[in-house]
Amino acid sequence: MSRAKRKLDHIEYALSDRQSGKTGFDEVVIVHQSLPDSSVDDVSLHSEVGGLLLSSPFFINAMTGGGGDETSEINASLARAAKETGIALSVGSQMSAIKDKQERHTYEVVRKENPEGLIFGNIGSEATVSQALEAAEMIEADALQIHLNVIQELAMPEGDRAFNGALERIARIADDLTIPVIVKETGFGISREAAVKLDQTSIAAIDAGGYGGTNFSSIENNRQERKKLFFNEWGIPTAASIVETVHATSKDVLASGGIHKSSDLLKSLILGASAAGIAGSFLRILTEQGEGQLIEEIKYFQDDLVMMMTALGCKNIADLHHVPVILKGDLYHWLSVRGFSPELMSRRS
Repeated sequence: MSRAKRKLDHIEYALSDRQSGKTGFDEVVIVHQSLPDSSVDDVSLHSEVGGLLLSSPFFINAMTGGGGDETSEINASLARAAKETGIALSVGSQMSAIKDKQERHTYEVVRKENPEGLIFGNIGSEATVSQALEAAEMIEADALQIHLNVIQELAMPEGDRAFNGALERIARIADDLTIPVIVKETGFGISREAAVKLDQTSIAAIDAGGYGGTNFSSIENNRQERKKLFFNEWGIPTAASIVETVHATSKDVLASGGIHKSSDLLKSLILGASAAGIAGSFLRILTEQGEGQLIEEIKYFQDDLVMMMTALGCKNIADLHHVPVILKGDLYHWLSVRGFSPELMSRRS
Protein backbone atom coordinates (compact mmCIF):
# COMPACT_ATOMS: atom_id res chain seq x y z
CA MET A 1 0.00 0.00 0.00
CA SER A 2 1.30 3.45 -0.89
CA ARG A 3 2.08 5.98 1.85
CA ALA A 4 -0.49 8.41 0.37
CA LYS A 5 -3.23 5.75 0.42
CA ARG A 6 -2.40 4.90 4.02
CA LYS A 7 -2.70 8.59 4.99
CA LEU A 8 -6.16 8.77 3.42
CA ASP A 9 -7.15 5.57 5.21
CA HIS A 10 -6.04 7.13 8.50
CA ILE A 11 -8.33 10.13 7.93
CA GLU A 12 -11.28 7.91 6.99
CA TYR A 13 -10.85 5.62 9.99
CA ALA A 14 -10.18 8.55 12.35
CA LEU A 15 -13.52 10.09 11.38
CA SER A 16 -15.36 6.81 11.94
CA ASP A 17 -13.39 5.61 14.97
CA ARG A 18 -15.51 5.32 18.11
CA GLN A 19 -13.32 7.03 20.65
CA SER A 20 -13.37 5.48 24.09
CA GLY A 21 -13.88 8.77 25.92
CA LYS A 22 -11.85 7.32 28.79
CA THR A 23 -9.81 10.49 29.17
CA GLY A 24 -10.46 10.87 32.89
CA PHE A 25 -11.91 14.37 32.50
CA ASP A 26 -15.32 13.17 33.76
CA GLU A 27 -13.57 12.33 37.03
CA VAL A 28 -12.34 15.89 37.54
CA VAL A 29 -14.87 17.99 39.48
CA ILE A 30 -14.21 21.73 39.70
CA VAL A 31 -14.88 23.36 43.08
CA HIS A 32 -17.33 26.24 42.48
CA GLN A 33 -16.41 29.73 43.70
CA SER A 34 -19.40 31.89 44.69
CA LEU A 35 -17.34 35.08 45.15
CA PRO A 36 -14.97 35.13 42.17
CA ASP A 37 -14.48 38.95 42.29
CA SER A 38 -13.97 38.95 38.53
CA SER A 39 -15.15 40.26 35.18
CA VAL A 40 -14.98 38.90 31.66
CA ASP A 41 -13.06 42.05 30.76
CA ASP A 42 -10.27 41.00 33.13
CA VAL A 43 -9.66 37.61 31.50
CA SER A 44 -6.71 37.00 29.18
CA LEU A 45 -6.49 33.80 27.13
CA HIS A 46 -2.87 34.35 26.22
CA SER A 47 -0.47 31.55 27.03
CA GLU A 48 3.24 30.97 26.50
CA VAL A 49 4.72 27.71 25.25
CA GLY A 50 8.44 27.39 24.71
CA GLY A 51 8.80 31.14 24.40
CA LEU A 52 6.00 31.39 21.83
CA LEU A 53 3.03 33.58 22.73
CA LEU A 54 -0.32 31.96 21.94
CA SER A 55 -3.41 34.16 21.74
CA SER A 56 -5.55 31.25 22.95
CA PRO A 57 -4.49 28.29 25.11
CA PHE A 58 -5.54 25.73 22.50
CA PHE A 59 -4.53 24.95 18.94
CA ILE A 60 -5.45 22.75 16.00
CA ASN A 61 -3.33 19.68 16.57
CA ALA A 62 -1.60 17.42 14.06
CA MET A 63 -4.02 15.42 11.92
CA THR A 64 -3.21 15.16 8.24
CA GLY A 65 -0.24 15.20 5.91
CA GLY A 66 0.59 13.55 2.64
CA GLY A 67 -2.23 11.80 0.84
CA GLY A 68 -2.37 14.14 -2.15
CA ASP A 69 -4.99 16.72 -3.06
CA GLU A 70 -7.59 15.60 -0.51
CA THR A 71 -5.33 16.22 2.47
CA SER A 72 -4.02 19.38 0.84
CA GLU A 73 -7.56 20.76 0.78
CA ILE A 74 -8.12 19.78 4.42
CA ASN A 75 -4.87 21.42 5.47
CA ALA A 76 -5.76 24.58 3.56
CA SER A 77 -9.11 24.79 5.36
CA LEU A 78 -7.50 24.21 8.74
CA ALA A 79 -4.95 26.93 8.02
CA ARG A 80 -7.66 29.42 7.06
CA ALA A 81 -9.63 28.57 10.21
CA ALA A 82 -6.51 29.09 12.33
CA LYS A 83 -5.87 32.42 10.62
CA GLU A 84 -9.44 33.61 11.10
CA THR A 85 -9.46 32.76 14.81
CA GLY A 86 -5.83 33.60 15.61
CA ILE A 87 -4.91 30.18 17.00
CA ALA A 88 -1.86 28.04 16.29
CA LEU A 89 -1.87 25.03 13.97
CA SER A 90 0.24 21.90 13.76
CA VAL A 91 0.57 19.91 10.56
CA GLY A 92 0.63 16.12 10.49
CA SER A 93 3.80 14.11 10.13
CA GLN A 94 6.00 15.53 7.39
CA MET A 95 8.05 12.36 6.99
CA SER A 96 6.06 11.48 3.87
CA ALA A 97 7.13 14.74 2.18
CA ILE A 98 10.73 14.28 3.26
CA LYS A 99 10.75 10.87 1.58
CA ASP A 100 8.61 11.92 -1.40
CA LYS A 101 9.07 15.52 -2.56
CA GLN A 102 5.80 15.38 -4.50
CA GLU A 103 4.00 15.47 -1.16
CA ARG A 104 5.54 18.78 -0.06
CA HIS A 105 2.67 20.86 -1.44
CA THR A 106 0.20 19.22 0.95
CA TYR A 107 2.12 20.86 3.80
CA GLU A 108 3.34 24.05 2.13
CA VAL A 109 -0.28 25.09 1.53
CA VAL A 110 -0.62 25.75 5.27
CA ARG A 111 1.94 28.55 5.23
CA LYS A 112 0.54 29.92 1.97
CA GLU A 113 -2.94 30.20 3.50
CA ASN A 114 -1.70 31.48 6.86
CA PRO A 115 1.53 33.42 6.21
CA GLU A 116 1.70 35.19 9.60
CA GLY A 117 0.27 32.48 11.86
CA LEU A 118 1.93 30.21 14.40
CA ILE A 119 2.54 26.89 12.68
CA PHE A 120 4.15 23.79 14.15
CA GLY A 121 6.00 21.26 12.02
CA ASN A 122 5.85 17.55 12.77
CA ILE A 123 8.25 14.63 12.37
CA GLY A 124 8.77 11.20 13.91
CA SER A 125 11.35 10.31 16.51
CA GLU A 126 13.23 8.33 13.85
CA ALA A 127 14.15 11.58 12.09
CA THR A 128 17.68 12.88 11.77
CA VAL A 129 18.74 16.47 12.43
CA SER A 130 18.86 17.18 8.70
CA GLN A 131 15.32 15.83 8.26
CA ALA A 132 14.13 17.99 11.16
CA LEU A 133 15.68 21.04 9.56
CA GLU A 134 14.03 20.17 6.23
CA ALA A 135 10.63 19.81 7.91
CA ALA A 136 10.97 23.18 9.61
CA GLU A 137 12.10 24.89 6.40
CA MET A 138 9.27 23.33 4.40
CA ILE A 139 6.58 25.34 6.18
CA GLU A 140 8.68 28.04 7.86
CA ALA A 141 7.72 26.43 11.17
CA ASP A 142 7.62 28.41 14.40
CA ALA A 143 8.09 25.20 16.41
CA LEU A 144 8.62 21.54 15.63
CA GLN A 145 6.70 18.63 17.11
CA ILE A 146 8.45 15.26 17.37
CA HIS A 147 5.83 12.56 17.75
CA LEU A 148 6.22 9.31 19.65
CA ASN A 149 4.08 6.58 18.12
CA VAL A 150 5.51 3.25 19.22
CA ILE A 151 2.09 1.59 19.56
CA GLN A 152 0.85 2.73 16.14
CA GLU A 153 4.03 1.48 14.49
CA LEU A 154 3.80 -1.90 16.21
CA ALA A 155 0.13 -2.19 15.22
CA MET A 156 0.99 -1.60 11.54
CA PRO A 157 2.15 -4.64 9.55
CA GLU A 158 4.53 -2.33 7.66
CA GLY A 159 5.45 -0.31 10.76
CA ASP A 160 8.79 0.08 12.53
CA ARG A 161 9.95 -2.62 14.92
CA ALA A 162 13.02 -0.93 16.42
CA PHE A 163 12.93 2.22 18.54
CA ASN A 164 16.46 2.39 19.80
CA GLY A 165 18.14 5.78 20.19
CA ALA A 166 14.98 7.92 20.01
CA LEU A 167 15.88 10.00 23.08
CA GLU A 168 19.35 10.71 21.73
CA ARG A 169 17.97 11.80 18.35
CA ILE A 170 15.43 14.05 20.06
CA ALA A 171 18.18 15.63 22.15
CA ARG A 172 20.33 16.32 19.07
CA ILE A 173 17.44 17.89 17.17
CA ALA A 174 16.53 20.11 20.13
CA ASP A 175 20.16 21.22 20.46
CA ASP A 176 20.59 22.01 16.76
CA LEU A 177 17.30 23.70 15.86
CA THR A 178 16.76 27.40 16.54
CA ILE A 179 13.00 26.97 17.06
CA PRO A 180 11.27 25.33 20.05
CA VAL A 181 10.95 21.55 19.92
CA ILE A 182 7.85 19.88 21.36
CA VAL A 183 7.75 16.14 22.01
CA LYS A 184 4.27 14.65 21.80
CA GLU A 185 2.67 11.28 22.32
CA THR A 186 0.07 10.19 19.79
CA GLY A 187 -2.74 8.98 22.00
CA PHE A 188 -1.15 6.60 24.50
CA GLY A 189 0.09 9.07 27.11
CA ILE A 190 3.39 10.33 28.49
CA SER A 191 4.33 8.69 31.78
CA ARG A 192 6.31 10.21 34.62
CA GLU A 193 9.23 7.97 33.63
CA ALA A 194 9.23 9.23 30.04
CA ALA A 195 8.81 12.85 31.15
CA VAL A 196 11.83 12.58 33.45
CA LYS A 197 13.98 11.38 30.54
CA LEU A 198 12.73 14.15 28.26
CA ASP A 199 13.33 16.74 30.98
CA GLN A 200 17.08 16.11 30.64
CA THR A 201 17.05 17.40 27.05
CA SER A 202 16.73 20.97 25.75
CA ILE A 203 13.25 20.50 24.29
CA ALA A 204 10.77 23.29 25.05
CA ALA A 205 7.61 21.38 25.87
CA ILE A 206 5.98 17.97 26.25
CA ASP A 207 2.52 17.15 24.89
CA ALA A 208 1.03 14.44 27.11
CA GLY A 209 -1.03 13.04 24.20
CA GLY A 210 -3.16 10.79 26.41
CA TYR A 211 -5.54 7.91 25.86
CA GLY A 212 -9.21 8.59 25.20
CA GLY A 213 -9.22 10.34 21.84
CA THR A 214 -8.36 9.03 18.39
CA ASN A 215 -7.02 5.52 18.88
CA PHE A 216 -4.36 4.76 16.29
CA SER A 217 -4.18 1.12 17.35
CA SER A 218 -7.88 0.75 16.59
CA ILE A 219 -7.39 2.58 13.29
CA GLU A 220 -4.55 0.27 12.26
CA ASN A 221 -6.51 -2.81 13.32
CA ASN A 222 -9.35 -1.69 11.04
CA ARG A 223 -6.91 -1.88 8.10
CA GLN A 224 -5.84 -5.49 8.57
CA GLU A 225 -7.12 -9.02 9.02
CA ARG A 226 -4.67 -10.11 11.71
CA LYS A 227 -5.55 -7.64 14.45
CA LYS A 228 -3.53 -6.70 17.53
CA LEU A 229 -6.52 -5.92 19.72
CA PHE A 230 -4.44 -5.93 22.90
CA PHE A 231 -3.19 -2.44 21.99
CA ASN A 232 -6.71 -0.98 21.64
CA GLU A 233 -7.02 -0.61 25.44
CA TRP A 234 -3.38 0.38 25.94
CA GLY A 235 -2.47 3.79 27.30
CA ILE A 236 -2.54 6.40 30.06
CA PRO A 237 -5.80 8.41 30.26
CA THR A 238 -5.25 12.01 29.22
CA ALA A 239 -6.06 13.54 32.62
CA ALA A 240 -3.65 11.17 34.39
CA SER A 241 -0.94 11.73 31.79
CA ILE A 242 -1.14 15.52 32.21
CA VAL A 243 -0.58 15.20 35.97
CA GLU A 244 2.21 12.64 35.54
CA THR A 245 4.00 14.93 33.09
CA VAL A 246 3.49 18.18 35.01
CA HIS A 247 4.98 16.66 38.16
CA ALA A 248 7.98 15.18 36.36
CA THR A 249 9.26 18.06 34.27
CA SER A 250 10.20 21.71 34.35
CA LYS A 251 9.17 22.04 30.69
CA ASP A 252 5.89 23.54 29.50
CA VAL A 253 3.23 20.85 29.30
CA LEU A 254 0.61 20.58 26.58
CA ALA A 255 -2.51 18.43 26.68
CA SER A 256 -4.14 16.43 23.90
CA GLY A 257 -6.17 13.27 23.50
CA GLY A 258 -9.96 13.31 23.54
CA ILE A 259 -10.48 17.02 24.23
CA HIS A 260 -13.91 17.52 22.71
CA LYS A 261 -15.62 20.08 24.93
CA SER A 262 -14.60 23.45 26.28
CA SER A 263 -14.92 21.97 29.77
CA ASP A 264 -12.35 19.30 28.81
CA LEU A 265 -10.04 22.10 27.74
CA LEU A 266 -10.58 23.97 31.01
CA LYS A 267 -9.86 20.86 33.07
CA SER A 268 -6.67 20.13 31.15
CA LEU A 269 -5.44 23.64 32.00
CA ILE A 270 -6.46 23.29 35.64
CA LEU A 271 -4.49 20.03 35.84
CA GLY A 272 -1.39 21.98 34.81
CA ALA A 273 -1.21 22.23 31.03
CA SER A 274 -0.23 25.55 29.45
CA ALA A 275 -2.22 24.84 26.30
CA ALA A 276 -4.08 22.00 24.62
CA GLY A 277 -4.24 20.53 21.14
CA ILE A 278 -7.55 19.54 19.59
CA ALA A 279 -7.57 17.30 16.52
CA GLY A 280 -10.30 14.70 15.96
CA SER A 281 -13.34 16.78 16.91
CA PHE A 282 -12.19 19.73 14.78
CA LEU A 283 -11.51 17.45 11.81
CA ARG A 284 -14.95 15.93 12.14
CA ILE A 285 -16.65 19.35 12.20
CA LEU A 286 -14.66 20.46 9.15
CA THR A 287 -15.48 17.40 7.07
CA GLU A 288 -19.13 17.13 8.11
CA GLN A 289 -20.18 20.77 8.52
CA GLY A 290 -17.59 22.83 6.69
CA GLU A 291 -14.92 25.43 7.29
CA GLY A 292 -17.33 28.14 8.44
CA GLN A 293 -18.75 25.96 11.19
CA LEU A 294 -15.24 25.01 12.35
CA ILE A 295 -14.42 28.72 12.71
CA GLU A 296 -17.59 29.22 14.75
CA GLU A 297 -16.75 26.24 16.97
CA ILE A 298 -13.28 27.63 17.72
CA LYS A 299 -14.85 30.98 18.64
CA TYR A 300 -17.32 29.17 20.92
CA PHE A 301 -14.39 27.50 22.68
CA GLN A 302 -12.75 30.88 23.21
CA ASP A 303 -15.95 32.46 24.54
CA ASP A 304 -16.74 29.48 26.77
CA LEU A 305 -13.27 29.55 28.28
CA VAL A 306 -13.58 33.26 29.15
CA MET A 307 -16.93 32.60 30.85
CA MET A 308 -15.63 29.68 32.90
CA MET A 309 -12.47 31.52 33.93
CA THR A 310 -14.61 34.46 35.06
CA ALA A 311 -16.73 32.10 37.17
CA LEU A 312 -13.57 30.81 38.83
CA GLY A 313 -12.02 34.25 39.39
CA CYS A 314 -9.07 33.45 37.11
CA LYS A 315 -7.57 36.26 35.07
CA ASN A 316 -5.03 34.17 33.17
CA ILE A 317 -3.95 30.61 32.45
CA ALA A 318 -1.47 30.57 35.34
CA ASP A 319 -4.34 31.28 37.75
CA LEU A 320 -6.11 28.13 36.56
CA HIS A 321 -3.21 26.01 37.83
CA HIS A 322 -4.31 26.91 41.40
CA VAL A 323 -8.02 26.10 41.05
CA PRO A 324 -9.13 23.39 43.53
CA VAL A 325 -10.58 20.24 41.99
CA ILE A 326 -11.87 16.95 43.34
CA LEU A 327 -10.45 13.92 41.57
CA LYS A 328 -12.48 10.75 41.87
CA GLY A 329 -12.90 7.20 40.60
CA ASP A 330 -10.25 5.55 38.45
CA LEU A 331 -8.34 8.83 38.03
CA TYR A 332 -7.99 9.26 41.80
CA HIS A 333 -6.92 5.63 42.15
CA TRP A 334 -4.38 5.90 39.31
CA LEU A 335 -2.74 9.04 40.69
CA SER A 336 -2.85 7.79 44.26
CA VAL A 337 -1.10 4.48 43.61
CA ARG A 338 1.41 6.30 41.40
CA GLY A 339 2.28 8.53 44.37
CA PHE A 340 0.87 11.91 43.27
CA SER A 341 -1.32 12.67 46.34
CA PRO A 342 -4.41 13.76 44.34
CA GLU A 343 -6.18 14.91 47.50
CA LEU A 344 -3.81 17.90 47.64
CA MET A 345 -5.41 19.28 44.48
CA SER A 346 -8.69 19.69 46.37
CA ARG A 347 -7.06 22.13 48.82
CA ARG A 348 -5.42 24.52 46.37
CA SER A 349 -6.25 28.21 46.40
